[in-house]
Amino acid sequence: MRIVTSFAQFRNLPIILSESDPEGCAACSARVYPQNAYRNGALYPCYTAVAMSNIFKLADQHKANIEGMLTWAFEFEDQPYFDGFRTLATNGIDKPVLNVFRMAALMQGDRVAVESSGALALDDIVSRGVRQKPNVDAFAVKSDRDVSVMVWNYHDDDVPGPDANVRLTVSGIPAGKRRAQVHHYRIDREHSNAYTAWKEMGSPQNPTPEQYAQLEAAGKLQELEPPKTVQIGAGEVEVNFLLPRQGVSLIQLSLNFQFRKKTE
Repeated sequence: MRIVTSFAQFRNLPIILSESDPEGCAACSARVYPQNAYRNGALYPCYTAVAMSNIFKLADQHKANIEGMLTWAFEFEDQPYFDGFRTLATNGIDKPVLNVFRMAALMQGDRVAVESSGALALDDIVSRGVRQKPNVDAFAVKSDRDVSVMVWNYHDDDVPGPDANVRLTVSGIPAGKRRAQVHHYRIDREHSNAYTAWKEMGSPQNPTPEQYAQLEAAGKLQELEPPKTVQIGAGEVEVNFLLPRQGVSLIQLSLNFQFRKKTE
């Protein structure tokens, strides 16, 4: 982005990151490269949420016209279940990383400002990664009818850590809006995570039809709790929740929820 915007004739050209992924060897399984096992679980979608947000922050910093980013996710036939390839699914079972893209697809509208007391500075992440304290931050958009906030609790090391105690305040809601319906989607070890379900089954390489159906269900994007209606006070809504390490939440406030379409 720095190089592109340094040329006046290219400054406004749209930039598409045509292979935006954390590392290069999509076909390297975790059997040979154990570190690639992270692709099966919750770290990968959490990393992807952070990366998407920081790409936009870098575009803002360099005044670049970022238009999109693409993951190169492959399909490998006749391979073991959850073998650590860079894929969105394994033998037809959706992996957790696919659900962060499902979350992103639900976010409609324009970006809005986010402030987080748990966020790390962009320059620190670029230069040093997330190696000390976790990065608890968010990315938000709004439309005429909805506000969507993606929140994460990320760390580079895929080891247990404390939950983040999140107090999310959405302010600036237009006058006249009295109620909102809250949908809370979640990716973590226990939600939207077929990998955890597969391990709890004993890691079967030949799941029964019943087990396969359970894995299919576990691989879908799940809500943490049933939707609820909240009151809007002085143009604000507050949502409080615990977010596990490597967890991602999508909080959606539907301001005209009686017109909300069902999401598959």
